[in-house]
Amino acid sequence: MNNQAFLFVIFVINGILIGILFDIFRVLRKSFKTSDIITYIEDIMFWIGAGVLTLYFIFCYNNGEIRFFIFLGIILGISIYILTISKYFMKVSIIIISTIKNIIKIITYPIKLLINIIKKILFRPISFIIINMRKIFTKNKGNLLDFIKKSQKTTKNEN
Repeated sequence: MNNQAFLFVIFVINGILIGILFDIFRVLRKSFKTSDIITYIEDIMFWIGAGVLTLYFIFCYNNGEIRFFIFLGIILGISIYILTISKYFMKVSIIIISTIKNIIKIITYPIKLLINIIKKILFRPISFIIINMRKIFTKNKGNLLDFIKKSQKTTKNEN
């Protein structure tokens, strides 16, 4: 009986871990905009992770035997987590991710500014030259072709 009580507590902990895993995916969804297909992939990853975690616990702590109280423990663990810790975990996680995103924006701003300056200094003159070369070439295309033909004829005549 003592062993079953220990196993029940282990699977309550398993349920709490599944709840944490669920909240990690919820935080990611709230923090980053994703397409529907990415959401589906995340859902599949959650269920695979929850399944692997549960199977790991079953094989490590219960020698692969599945019992009804295992599922009760998992459901109780998830319920305890969601009713007590989940709200705080979500708030703290979202604050941490938002802070990290803001720090990254602050760090990358000078880099983006430098890239824009380099684009203005280097690429605008180059694109200006290329555009004007095209205009000149298209205007003088006939003249250039005539010049090439005449130069080829004169080199043939000289030989």
